[in-house]
Amino acid sequence: MQFSEQWLRSMVDPAMKIGELSDLLTMSGLEVESCEPLARPFSGVVVGHVLSADKHPNADRLRVCRVDIGTGEPLSIVCGAPNVAVGMKAPLAVIGAKLPGTSADQPLEIKAATMRGVGSQGMLCSARELGLSQDHSGLLALPADAPIGADVRGVLALDDHVLLLKLTPNRPDCLSVLGVAREVAALSGAPLRRPKVDPVPARIEDRFPVTLTDVDGCGRFAGRVIRNVNAAAATPRWMKDRLERAGQRSISALVDVTNYVMLELGRPLHVYDLDKLRGRIDVRWGRKGEQLKLLNEQTIELDRDVLAICDDSGAIGLAGIMGGDGTKAEESTRNVFLESAFFFPEAIAGRARRYNFSSDASHRFERGVDFANNVAGIERATQLILEICGGEPGPTVDTVARLPDRKPVRMRVERAQRVIGVPIAPNEMESIFRRLGLDVRIEGAGSVVEFVVTPPSHRFDINIEEDLIEEVARVYGFDRIPALPPLARASMSHPLEATRSLHELRDIVAACDYQEVVNFSFVEPGWERDFAGNEAPIQLLNPIASQLAVMRSSLVGGLIANIRYNLNRQLDRIRVFEVGRVFRRDPAVADGPLTVAGFDQPTLIAGAAHGLALEQQWGSTKAFADFFDVKADLEGLLRGYAADFVATQHPAFHPGRCARVVIDGRPAGWIGELHPAWVQKYELGRAPVLFELDTAPLLAVPIPTHTEVSKLPAVFRDQAFWVPNEVPAQAMVAAIEGAGISIVRGARLFDLYRDDGVSKGKKSVAFRIVMQDTERTLTDQEVDAALAKIRSDLAAKFHAELRT
Repeated sequence: MQFSEQWLRSMVDPAMKIGELSDLLTMSGLEVESCEPLARPFSGVVVGHVLSADKHPNADRLRVCRVDIGTGEPLSIVCGAPNVAVGMKAPLAVIGAKLPGTSADQPLEIKAATMRGVGSQGMLCSARELGLSQDHSGLLALPADAPIGADVRGVLALDDHVLLLKLTPNRPDCLSVLGVAREVAALSGAPLRRPKVDPVPARIEDRFPVTLTDVDGCGRFAGRVIRNVNAAAATPRWMKDRLERAGQRSISALVDVTNYVMLELGRPLHVYDLDKLRGRIDVRWGRKGEQLKLLNEQTIELDRDVLAICDDSGAIGLAGIMGGDGTKAEESTRNVFLESAFFFPEAIAGRARRYNFSSDASHRFERGVDFANNVAGIERATQLILEICGGEPGPTVDTVARLPDRKPVRMRVERAQRVIGVPIAPNEMESIFRRLGLDVRIEGAGSVVEFVVTPPSHRFDINIEEDLIEEVARVYGFDRIPALPPLARASMSHPLEATRSLHELRDIVAACDYQEVVNFSFVEPGWERDFAGNEAPIQLLNPIASQLAVMRSSLVGGLIANIRYNLNRQLDRIRVFEVGRVFRRDPAVADGPLTVAGFDQPTLIAGAAHGLALEQQWGSTKAFADFFDVKADLEGLLRGYAADFVATQHPAFHPGRCARVVIDGRPAGWIGELHPAWVQKYELGRAPVLFELDTAPLLAVPIPTHTEVSKLPAVFRDQAFWVPNEVPAQAMVAAIEGAGISIVRGARLFDLYRDDGVSKGKKSVAFRIVMQDTERTLTDQEVDAALAKIRSDLAAKFHAELRT
């Protein structure tokens, strides 16, 4: 919100300098982002009246002017401005005047000069020479009624400041000068002078019919017909100045009036050319396929959840956002219809961004506009239009269908004192509420006192007790609240031995040389198709960026983006991981404190390795990370669990280099090399290896059990078997270790061999089997018996044949 200090002080004028006022607003929660002087310092510049402008005798582009500054004797000024003309009034810097120079500490002093043989007793100035703008095309033309010889700073009201407030979305009431003035009055105690808005009596009986078909979008609509206006009339200088200092460009008298009332009262308005309207106005939801050309010349297609202003010809405007080009008021307009409506914020929020633009009206309506000042906005705009453009107004027609229900909010004095940390007296709290213009009553007595506050129509941010506590704290003064360290009873936590936290999972993966990343939960729709095979992801109604339009159901896309980011910065070894939630549709999920019906939100852990397996060094050969490097890292995370890796396929991974991770017989995630198609599409150079696991089964840790360490030597036997190619080695290891032979301590695969000439369709797998007893040395007969049982079990389960 941008406005000038003088405009603000016309409504409230506290006895403090602009710096103090800025600090006061900032400390109350209305951050003043900048406060700049309107014009740089200069002096000795007065209003000059050009009496003559004769051609310079020695220069084609110069003129010798006689300029009256009210001292009795006109001054002779040599001027090269192309727009200098007899009768105009322009700024004249007299001898000794100081103009803004190249820097604040080096002003330019005007001295008597001789130009091509003709003396000049000063200088006629452009806007750039006065430091007002970069316009150097000609002299700055002053108003015709400017007093001759008057100080230009006073004539143009340049002793002003422009304030820019950085408002939070919950304070739409301060998106107007009146709203800020209300705050200043409440904070400083200075009296508030509201703009005088008197009802303008009707001179004609013309009314325009209005229908509110969809009252859930538009709850109130006020309008007025004004005939025989002069739309080509010039906007007054004072209004132009206030608009420009508020960051608004002057367009035309009618548009300037609506912009002025919006900035003054916070009431967006719209002016229609009455003769261009067809039938009656209807406020309804748009229809699929309807098209509308807006004032910004953008043609859009409406939808069923976009609120539209319509007449018999169809849509003529986006409600609360922007009017249509077909009914706009122009300089040739003679009859107008003035609109002042209330639109519910939820009916406007996000619609403008859907069409990739924004407007002052949408910025206000989607946050909440005062629904009680519709008629006041109409009356104020009518008053200004009649002053500037003339015309004959009809009666104001106010159609009210449904307005927000402002429920009273209770605030307990004891709780407010406890939250703020200062024993603010109840009578001071009451004074704060009344200064803020809140309707308040007191209930209870003694130590149990409650304030019951009914929020006014312009305060959409007051809904719960904490909102009222915040009002008390900020008006009381955050700087008056002492900074005290929090006091809390410290107690030791007792984590269960059978559980672990997500932080412990992070520590394990980080110890494997992975860097943690945190990515957005909303991703590109293409990532969901490529990396999750998800053709119907959860759509966002109001994405922060057009490409981040869906919720992720996998962490893989974000990791691929991290890899690409680092590859673009010439890193040749990338190892990243993330712990975060994903979002999936699941009809089995019921609504609860931490769940949303129909949606599952599990927490996953995922990692990716790309490039070199190890940092380059003299002692190791250059090798790239492969499936088994990442599988080894993943096994560190799964240590202590009954985990298996089952070859399968996944949309994100290479068809022959992908495995499903199974924990305790239940699918828990994936590991694999990225699919070649995605390696090429995302320009990764070589395939990264990724894993993704559900964290739920990893948070329950098997309780450690004691196993006696044998002091006797172990027996090692190597056994090789021919088995069909589809038999997984992991299943054979599990069969060996689960054969029920007490002396078998473990088995490890150490060789894989294939020879289609010897045994087509089969592979040779060799295991080293470890056998040991804690009480005695094993005999050859016991070892042979154990091996015989192992061979028998493997033959029965996997058709394994001993390789000799």
